[in-house]
Amino acid sequence: MQISKHKVAGIHYTLRDNDGNILDSSEGRDPLYYLHGEGNLIPGMENGLAGKSVGDKFQIKVPAEDGYGIPDPQMIQAVPISAFGGQPVQIGMQFQTNQGQVVTVTEVNNDQVMIDANHPLAGQELNFDVEIIDVRDATAEEVTHKHVHGPGGHHH
Repeated sequence: MQISKHKVAGIHYTLRDNDGNILDSSEGRDPLYYLHGEGNLIPGMENGLAGKSVGDKFQIKVPAEDGYGIPDPQMIQAVPISAFGGQPVQIGMQFQTNQGQVVTVTEVNNDQVMIDANHPLAGQELNFDVEIIDVRDATAEEVTHKHVHGPGGHHH
């Protein structure tokens, strides 16, 4: 069975940057299960998995445009340091806004903090090593809910 729309696929993966540094991996964990064709993965990854079958091992190179996008300068802004309620703020820290968006601190001055709401991997080419572990038909409930249920997925 091949990965296509409304199939559930289980994969093991290792994500590296262009310098070969490991950014994320499922090694030592359960496989990642997802419902294909519903936008549950970045577009370049989902496109690279289409048509693959259990046992396939391959690499996918995802350009920034098909990954986490190109950084948007409008998503970088200065915030008064007082907005952090007196807590210590350091470069690299991440905070969740009242709207649920995650921002990263990129600069700290005496009276202001620069925050970046772009995804930390925006602008980066992504390199995946992938192994297909499982492919099955999605249940009607999974298709309706647009995500995987049961082992490796969401539990209601």
